[in-house]
Amino acid sequence: MRVQIDKWGVPNPRKIEAAVEVLHKGGVAAYPTDSIYALGCAIDSREGIERIYRARNMHKNQRLALICPDLSTASEFGIFSQTAFRIAQQVFPGPYTLVVPATKAVPRTLTESKRRTVGIRITSHPIAQALAVGLGRPLLTSSAINPETEEPCRDAEELLEAFGKAVDVVVDAALIDSESLREPQPSTVIAIDGEVVTLIREGQGSIEGILEIEPAQDPEQPVRRAGRR
Repeated sequence: MRVQIDKWGVPNPRKIEAAVEVLHKGGVAAYPTDSIYALGCAIDSREGIERIYRARNMHKNQRLALICPDLSTASEFGIFSQTAFRIAQQVFPGPYTLVVPATKAVPRTLTESKRRTVGIRITSHPIAQALAVGLGRPLLTSSAINPETEEPCRDAEELLEAFGKAVDVVVDAALIDSESLREPQPSTVIAIDGEVVTLIREGQGSIEGILEIEPAQDPEQPVRRAGRR
């Protein structure tokens, strides 16, 4: 099923309900975010999770993130230290993923056995946000990156070409506001363990003015960041 939403802004409720119904039944949806297109399913859909992993050719140690409608809901699934909460208030909603310790509400199948962490997203995209609100529970999500080309899907046509057989519904809409000149990229990923902050991936979300740079000991290791400007 393909749901077309032409106008930027608050989406048509009936069209969102159609996509949410697919998610409630355990299906896989594809939708735009404030970074790139994503694949997602309900947090309790084991079949949906397996289908996303197969479609993306993901290893079991690669984890899906949670799209939450707000920080209050995110706090039910992630443990936010003072530093994590401060950064979350600064970057959400936006194209960022914060990796924090997971609460018991996160199924163990979604985390590593030794180190239980979870990636949290609160997106500013009206459609991804509407799906999370309509679902009533976190939306498990993964960037829609073509496993053959390693290129991110930036529109519905690219998405269908790469994952057409793996999804039950595609929400076809613009990634960004027509007034924005940004080139869509995957989200910026920041891991926060207590007061230690590490930049995992710099992507769509700018880190300028958010994190101070702490020189890395090993240039091949992720750049470590500490504090806030």
